[in-house]
Amino acid sequence: MGARGMTADRKKDGAQQATEGFVTVVAAGQLFGLKLNRVRDVFVPRGLSSVPLAPREVAGLLNLRGRIVTAIDLRLRLGLDPRADGMAPVAVGIEERGELYGLIVDKVGDVLRLSRDTYEPNPVNLDARWARLCAGVHRLDHDLMVVLDVNKVLDLTHFGAAA
Repeated sequence: MGARGMTADRKKDGAQQATEGFVTVVAAGQLFGLKLNRVRDVFVPRGLSSVPLAPREVAGLLNLRGRIVTAIDLRLRLGLDPRADGMAPVAVGIEERGELYGLIVDKVGDVLRLSRDTYEPNPVNLDARWARLCAGVHRLDHDLMVVLDVNKVLDLTHFGAAA
């Protein structure tokens, strides 16, 4: 390969390094992004069993292909009202420290590769409840995508931390 081919490959690699992949989800009409490398799968949560004395954000436990999954309601985690539309929710599967979690959202959108140039830290006017769980925002053409910090969303050591 000539020097010209190597330069093109380096530019292509540089372009890939300058982007991040996100799975988009919607909760209460707001667009959120989860880093693509954190998402394991997407599924419909069925057969939820309640967990006595669990934080209200924990929607319950379910069995997914033989594994126990802790389902967390993103709306409640963000201090939003529970779903009232009667439509079936969807869950994004995330594995953390050997445990499987299902983050329940209203809907799952597209996978986006976004330039780091559109990223900004949390705006100063972002609700404090959200700011504790978010890692910044990406300004899109017609929307604002709030990037969720998955580690903080899954950290339920402080009951009601987002409320």
